[in-house]
Amino acid sequence: MTPIINYAHRGASGYCPENTMISFKKGLELGATGIETDVQRTKDGKLVLIHDESVERTTGQQGEIKDLTYDEISRLDAGSWFGSAFAGERIPLLDELLDWAAPTELILNLELKNNMEAYTGMEEQVIAAIQQRGLSARTIISSFNHYSLATCKQLAPDIRTGILYGDNLYHPWAYAQSVGAEALHPYHLFLTEEIVQQAAAHGVISNPFTINEPERMHKLIQMSVAGIITDYPDRLAELLSSTVS
Repeated sequence: MTPIINYAHRGASGYCPENTMISFKKGLELGATGIETDVQRTKDGKLVLIHDESVERTTGQQGEIKDLTYDEISRLDAGSWFGSAFAGERIPLLDELLDWAAPTELILNLELKNNMEAYTGMEEQVIAAIQQRGLSARTIISSFNHYSLATCKQLAPDIRTGILYGDNLYHPWAYAQSVGAEALHPYHLFLTEEIVQQAAAHGVISNPFTINEPERMHKLIQMSVAGIITDYPDRLAELLSSTVS
């Protein structure tokens, strides 16, 4: 049986400021076997890892990612909001994460945040960065923008894609296949054992988000999901270890 992938959501974001290198490294330290992160693009075309379209929540400053240059963004403090011990943490480039992850065995779940801002051409940039490092087999691209996922599949058929959604979809595996996606990435409450089984029977895996309670993690493990996205990879690692033993 294939081991369930333990995706650290924005890194170990229960313990560190989300989408920072310290958070990604902490995730690996706590037993994550995958990293989930968010990709946006700066005014000057750099791919950066941040969830929101604005820098306000995680830096206390004003501005939309699309309106700021990377030089401007790189000077912002993305750690102090979480705790003084993290003062000076920066918003990383996608390249930084890929370079760090390349020598590990981590699976990367890159969420393209192009559902609110189009970021035309982002797909080509992300795929090029993945391919340059030989990470196609260890990467899954997800998005709420399913048009974008179809584009990714056309550009790089060998890189897996996963449809993000937060509602009840009818036969979601069939819909996923219609855009060429190999995975369902639903909000976990919209995932049932029947959906997991039916999807798997059609060659579509399930990677629900974001699960932090061990009781719910346990239920999803019993459903035989392919991966679980969590802010607390140590909790999931402990459960997976006890399930295996």
